[in-house]
Amino acid sequence: MLLVIETATAACSAALLGPGGAVLDERHEIVGRGHAERLVPMVAELLGTRRPASILVDCGPGSFTGIRVGLAAAHGLSIGWGVPLAGFSSLALLAAAAAAGGGEAEVAAALQGGHGELFVQSFGGDPIAPLDDLRSLAPAAAAASVGAGLVVGSGAEALVAARGSGRWSDALPRAVNARLLPAALRRLPARPIYGRGPDAKPMA
Repeated sequence: MLLVIETATAACSAALLGPGGAVLDERHEIVGRGHAERLVPMVAELLGTRRPASILVDCGPGSFTGIRVGLAAAHGLSIGWGVPLAGFSSLALLAAAAAAGGGEAEVAAALQGGHGELFVQSFGGDPIAPLDDLRSLAPAAAAASVGAGLVVGSGAEALVAARGSGRWSDALPRAVNARLLPAALRRLPARPIYGRGPDAKPMA
């Protein structure tokens, strides 16, 4: 069994997947900033007496605090249970879920970032793969950099508004959709993907 943890946005979710990506159980709640209080009880409710053979965790980009809560929990459980741990990108998860609906040659994922910027990345192909690098851009610059007709994520509306055309969905990442990620997108090192440099810089 695979335990999937997702805390990179206002959503907090966990899923338990079986062989072939079969969904054994899931939990998904919109908690805003309450990941630290909700995640561990959620995982306990999900698992009961079961113990997963491996763990997959969202590394970001997204909420600085949410990312760190999810990674800390995943690392602790991995060490405690002695099971392998890997990571995935929140943007890839959004794109994979959107592409699974069919009919989209290219999908862009956009999440609200810091200082009014958007984390944005485009995906396409079969199996789905990144078409460009993760960027953190102002909405106008993000709009100019994206060619996909469909944009998904918490920053999708702002991007499409800046572009003046296109379709958007404000979907948030959901742990259970990790089953839709190809193997290449679910074996990242389990460390944060912040998407932009730190605001504070050390003194020279």
